[in-house]
Parts: sequence; structure tokens; C-alpha cells
Amino acid sequence: MAKKGKKNKDQGPGTSTIVVNRKARHEFFIEDTYEAGLVLEGWEVKSLRAGRVQLVDSYVILKNGEAWLLGALINPLPTASTHIQPDPTRTRKLLLHEHELSRLIGAVERKGYTLVALKMYWKKGRTKVQIGLAKGKQQHDKRATEKDREWQRQKQRILKEG
Repeated sequence: MAKKGKKNKDQGPGTSTIVVNRKARHEFFIEDTYEAGLVLEGWEVKSLRAGRVQLVDSYVILKNGEAWLLGALINPLPTASTHIQPDPTRTRKLLLHEHELSRLIGAVERKGYTLVALKMYWKKGRTKVQIGLAKGKQQHDKRATEKDREWQRQKQRILKEG
């Protein structure tokens, strides 16, 4: 899942993607995205560099004016230190600006949005998480999105041949 060292053009120079949550865009309509820093322990950083992370079922909760990442799985390396007990699914704190937090709290509590982790990447030597303000899709919405995607592919094939 994680592609080590892959450069991503839309994030600017000095960034590389660690992992992308492709399931999130299938399950949700993403209204807005935010970049958040991530508070990690040493063994977690080593595991991220090795690409041992999954964001599939991860989401963000807002508690006491702070954002927390739940469900992100960072598997410890077998060479992790013996004097710590690594917890792969621990709750990790997200670092956001105060105005971003207040905007997110308003959207989640009043408008019924969900916060989902979309991707994790390196930016200037720091780990960042892109979180999305999302609304859930119904089954017919998922089918319509898939149909549109198929039509776009077919259109590109026709244009390429003709």
C-alpha cells in the first residue's frame, strides 16, 4: 500500500506520500481538506519510513477542543526497542490551528459532517495527515460515481483511438 519515496506533484517540493486512503473517496463525498501535523513516538516514525501503516478505517474525532486520529494502524518494526510496549492502534493527536479547529467543530456538530483521514505524507521532514470534511454516500451515489468514472475511461479510449 505505501510507496516509499514516491514524490507527489500537488503537495509541492520536499514531500513524499506514505499512504493514501482510497476507500475514503469511495465511501464519502469530500467537501474540504485540511493539513494536520501528527504527534508520534520514535518507533512510529521508523515504521512510517518502512511503510508499515494503514489508514483504511481511520477517522478523526474532536474532543475538548483538540483533534485525535483513531483507527490508524502503524505496525511496529520487529527491531523496536524492548523497553516499550508499542500499541499499533493508539489514539494520536493531530495538530491544527485554532481557527481550523473551530471551523471543523462547527461543521461536525451542527451540520453532521464526518472527518476522515485521506492520506499521510512527509513534508519538510515532518509527518502530515490530510483530513477531509466528508458526508457519507448512499449506495446509489456510489453506483453513479462508478458509472461516471467508467464513462470517463471509455471516452478517453475513444479519443485515443480516433
